[in-house]
Parts: sequence; C-alpha cells; structure tokens
Amino acid sequence: MFTISKQFHFSASHQLQGLADDHPCSRLHGHNYIAEVVLQSAELNSTGFVRDYRELSGLKDYIDNELDHRHLNDVLGQDNTTAEKMAQHLYQWSHARWPEVVAVRISETPKTWAEYRP
Repeated sequence: MFTISKQFHFSASHQLQGLADDHPCSRLHGHNYIAEVVLQSAELNSTGFVRDYRELSGLKDYIDNELDHRHLNDVLGQDNTTAEKMAQHLYQWSHARWPEVVAVRISETPKTWAEYRP
C-alpha cells in the first residue's frame, strides 16, 4: 500500500458550547490550524503517483476561501466545531473529489491532533 499526505495551514476562530465556564475553549478563541489529508492506493497511476500533489490544490482553495480567517461555528453551522468534527468535514469534502483519501487530521496546537478515518 502506498501512502501520501499533504498539509494545509489556516487560521480561524471557534467556540465550544457545553463546557464549564472556566474552560478556556468555552470562550471565543482561535488557532493556527494544520489540516493534513492522507491518501492511499495499492497501485500507482501511470506517472508513478498515488495522486499528483498538484491535484489537491482544490482543497487549498476551499480552505483559503471558506475556512481561513473565519469563525468556524458560522461556516460549518455547528455549535461545537471541534477538531474531530472539522477533520470529518474535510474528509467528506476531500473524499468526494479524490477516492484515495483515507483520513484527514487536524492540529490546533503543535502537540495535538484529531483524525477522522472511517
């Protein structure tokens, strides 16, 4: 099995509901996110790729136009735009375009990652 991945960076705000008042994530706050899309294939295409990285520019465009410097609760229409839900959202968007997508990971900080892999 061949595996490739590509990272995309963006900044956005969100707020999580249902947490204790003293929990920092219950307040409006932002992150410098990293979204990583993971693709796999048992076979390579005619040029020797799982998929050409340049073909993933559509995800960069989507992130830049729809998520970057936005309030994610409004964009995604959710009260709780957790990293887990964002990973699922970006997985669904990406997998609909590139069937080789097997997972999406979201990082809110250098030490934390959430992954969606059906």
